Amino acid sequence: MNDRQTPTRAGLAICRALVAVLATALLMPQAAAQLRMPGGGDSGLRLPGASQQQDAGTGPAAGTGSGAGQWGADRAGPQARTPAPGVIRELDRVVAVVNNDVITLRELERRADLAAVQIRRRAAEVPPRDVLQRQLLEQMIIDRAQQQLAREHGIRVDDAMLDRAVASIAQENRLTLAELRQRVEQDGQSFASFRDDIRGEILRTRIREREVDAKVQISEADIDAFLAAQGAQADTATEYQVAHILLRVPESASTEQIERQRVRGEELLRQLDDGESFARLAAAFSDAPDALDGGALGWRTAERLPELFLKALEPLAAGQRSELLRSPAGFHILRLIDRRAGSRAQLQGEPVTQTHARHILIRPSEMVSEDEAFRRLREIRERIEAGTADFAEMARQYSADGSAGRGGDLGWVYPGDTVPEFERAMNGLPPGAVSEPVRTPFGVHLIEVIARRTDEASPERLRQRAREVLRAQRIDERYEDWVRQLRDSTYVEYKLDGN
Repeated sequence: MNDRQTPTRAGLAICRALVAVLATALLMPQAAAQLRMPGGGDSGLRLPGASQQQDAGTGPAAGTGSGAGQWGADRAGPQARTPAPGVIRELDRVVAVVNNDVITLRELERRADLAAVQIRRRAAEVPPRDVLQRQLLEQMIIDRAQQQLAREHGIRVDDAMLDRAVASIAQENRLTLAELRQRVEQDGQSFASFRDDIRGEILRTRIREREVDAKVQISEADIDAFLAAQGAQADTATEYQVAHILLRVPESASTEQIERQRVRGEELLRQLDDGESFARLAAAFSDAPDALDGGALGWRTAERLPELFLKALEPLAAGQRSELLRSPAGFHILRLIDRRAGSRAQLQGEPVTQTHARHILIRPSEMVSEDEAFRRLREIRERIEAGTADFAEMARQYSADGSAGRGGDLGWVYPGDTVPEFERAMNGLPPGAVSEPVRTPFGVHLIEVIARRTDEASPERLRQRAREVLRAQRIDERYEDWVRQLRDSTYVEYKLDGN
């Protein structure tokens, strides 16, 4: 399917990462941590009585949020602060050195302002400002280290690529570029800094693809074992809604560092038993990227949970917490929020409806506006409907998709193979019909349904689905390990407290 990547889910890898930034900047209902690529942080804030000296290779806890706005009186939005008369305002200073780069207080304040608004809109408790800053600073350090590595490997994001990415974000959120700019600026962020965030997100996605995704291999034996395990289990399986606190331990941690994190974990367990909020403790102390979402991981099937977590969750009732768990990443505390029965039908050989379809794609650009793309495709549709033009020939002449050489033919498409907008329009067509122009994140399409059939998923299809599931799991695991190793090898000097 590499030659028809544009309308497929595989082509959304960059878009998902970009929408992660937008989720915070535009304060969408979803938690940004669920949209971002998985990652990890370092050590969290010290509990009362803990040493104030940072351990080598460790730092404040990780968090989420997107940069926004201007500092002090230059920053728009509800979080802007005006100094009292006679008060000297600190314009900016370095809060962290990351290899040969720096993070400034202005950058940190911008991100903290938006993160605070995002948390309030979820009706959650905002951590104290210093806690919020330390949480966000570590994620900024990790992000900066990944961007530096991407540039070292020659990965660049030119203005044309950035323009296309921003246009895709606007389309995904059903906004024009002008409306997108307005929404961003309403939340206190300049559009230029928003574009910088998108550029950084693309860099991080590209380096992840190079360093992690490309190195994950799934063998035929892996697929055999996975399918055998699926077949041995019932048609329904338990799904877990989980919250998580991570106290990270560096790969090269000393015995003293490991013991210090263990003691901190025991102290958090004591506070939980005394009635302290799990979400508040996660926001204040967890090193996981979902810390500011109260550590919420959402609903997870057994396949999407590490074996260590699954064993700890199985005996718990809703609302209970686990004991302190130890993994190569550090110490964990889990809270089981709820459990429910889920379905495994997606990997069973049940009958499925396949659609044989073809399409014509026009991508909006500086030369062709979206309105012009719609106009051209309507004209093409009218000619096809009138019998004066052939769909396949029009696809060869005008389509910007890789399928153009085949007359736009996508072959037999399974449910889930294409992006939702494309699939909804395709499913609404009877065989032989041509759609009105349809907008997706990749451009504007005409879709023709050639035929439909109902068939059991072939053995080859089942193996491909199993490969996709296994690959996604492995990428998540490898990415977390890779981020941890990258963070441990990154030179960081903290200056947040003015030290």
